[in-house]
Amino acid sequence: MLRADRAGSPGSSTPGQKVVLVVEDDSDIGGLLHDLLERRGYRALAAGDGRAALRVFHEERPDLVVLDVGLPELDGWAVLERIRDLSNVPVLVLTALAEESEKVRALRGGADDYVVKPFGYEELLARIAALLRRAGNVEPRPDRYEDANVTIDYALREVTVGGSPVALTPLEFRLLMTLTRHPRQVLSREQLLELVWDDPFAVSRDAVRLYVGYLRRKLGSSVLIETVRGFGYRYEPAAAASRGRRG
Repeated sequence: MLRADRAGSPGSSTPGQKVVLVVEDDSDIGGLLHDLLERRGYRALAAGDGRAALRVFHEERPDLVVLDVGLPELDGWAVLERIRDLSNVPVLVLTALAEESEKVRALRGGADDYVVKPFGYEELLARIAALLRRAGNVEPRPDRYEDANVTIDYALREVTVGGSPVALTPLEFRLLMTLTRHPRQVLSREQLLELVWDDPFAVSRDAVRLYVGYLRRKLGSSVLIETVRGFGYRYEPAAAASRGRRG
């Protein structure tokens, strides 16, 4: 396994220096990428498996992640999902498969770009630089949601309603997280399938209605997930709930 940071101890980046986490179980590829990034002026971190990647991500808060999907311990798809639950940090996925389905899966899963192995290092470095430029104009995603009735800690995956904890399944939590990250915005069933389900093509549109029902029962009548007939669903924050309709 690669060390978390070949170039120095945690927090050793200079002011303005971008930090890039390389998640790659092939030590030859990971080492070469580390050296290339360091020569381009980045502070490079490295992790050789999915669990180590999440530890380094939490400790170091990198500006960009280069993520191989074929990882031991915890695969790259699971790592990508966890990162997206926590952060808007740009993620560039590395995949050995050139099939369109793999690229679509990466983009639907929240990746900002992808590169197919084997790849040209100059192209990879150019894509990294472009993602970092774009990220400079993006506001950070909040790690917490709160209204008059509901509190959600996205990082810890904890939900309370009226001060009492509510236990949700991972899928129910992702659905609630998606709705609360777009308060008062109508999300269609198709959008929710794409944003919440790992494989939206493997489930029917009725799955959204089913899981909205599960959420309503667990969260109680004081939490309004409104049905907008013919369009989809929208989350109404508690202060505005009295104007809505459960449907």
